Amino acid sequence: MNYLSGFFGGLVTIMMHIIPVTILWSLLTGEVIFGMDIIGNFMAMVTALGNSGFVGLVAIVFVMYFFNYCKKDCAKK
Repeated sequence: MNYLSGFFGGLVTIMMHIIPVTILWSLLTGEVIFGMDIIGNFMAMVTALGNSGFVGLVAIVFVMYFFNYCKKDCAKK
């Protein structure tokens, strides 16, 4: 079980480093990378959460909790 959680923790860490690079690439070149429009997807997510009212607020709190928990958990390893 520890091996599996370490694998997924490392995978999340890698993705958290790739996302800013893809955003920067999209801003500098105007092209999508890996077939994903990161900025467009992020703007759609923000719009959807903004239109959701209280449910959107709960979703944002849940996502922020997940990222803060991952930072603490990943720092232990």
